[in-house]
Amino acid sequence: MYADIPICTAAPTPAERERVEHYLVGNLSLDDYYSAARYEEDTLSLADKLFATHDILLVTGGSMMYIDALCYGIDQIPTIPDDIRQPLLERYGKEGLEPLVQELRILDPDYYKEVDRKNPKRVIHALEVCYLTGHPYSDLRKGKKAERPFRIVRIGLTRPREELYERINRRVDLMVSNGLLDEARRMYPRRGLNSLNTVGMKELFSWMDGALTPDGKPMTLEFALDKIKQNTRIYSRKQMTWFKRDRDTRWFHPDDVQGITDYIKEITHADQTL
Repeated sequence: MYADIPICTAAPTPAERERVEHYLVGNLSLDDYYSAARYEEDTLSLADKLFATHDILLVTGGSMMYIDALCYGIDQIPTIPDDIRQPLLERYGKEGLEPLVQELRILDPDYYKEVDRKNPKRVIHALEVCYLTGHPYSDLRKGKKAERPFRIVRIGLTRPREELYERINRRVDLMVSNGLLDEARRMYPRRGLNSLNTVGMKELFSWMDGALTPDGKPMTLEFALDKIKQNTRIYSRKQMTWFKRDRDTRWFHPDDVQGITDYIKEITHADQTL
């Protein structure tokens, strides 16, 4: 969705977009605030228009909360005003993340137990809601699944872990050969933006800042690239943990084209006989 970092985000290439029309790609500035709630609004509005001329829409991606926002809806979290958001962002810039994490532990111990406590966006947003509503963020996240005016078929693609990790490592190497370092250098002056706090950028920014490794040595480019691979593998595990809680998803190996096709035919036939 964010423009200016297509290599880091593995955005569809111009050739891919010419073959198949894509939506919500490169549509945001790095300065734009965005959320799962806005994504829900944007995708539902877009789907309403596209279903006028298409019977089937294909949604792809791996951002767990965003996919759930489209499929199931999200709880009605209020819009956060700038006078609450800005002071928290300033505190994060001055004090770092840990004091905010500890404040969240006090204000919302339930969400503290499940949140990725190294993700400033998640931690700060939870505090914003606590400040605005006077209630724990977790209290506002217990709503029912929203009804949708269309049928959703969820297909998950999975691989054996060794195969997946090898592909992740090769993917990072390919990103580098495609110009990831130059992209990171262009973004370095804007490194404080939340949109750039992503795997691929933050490791390279640390290398450019002259950060030290755990053993006290200056970080090398090789170390930074290894961290990108490691953090991508960690993220892939989080994806699987999240998605495997969803009983509506049917899992296939990506090469099992026949199995996927048969499953879609099975679902389609069942719908026609209802």
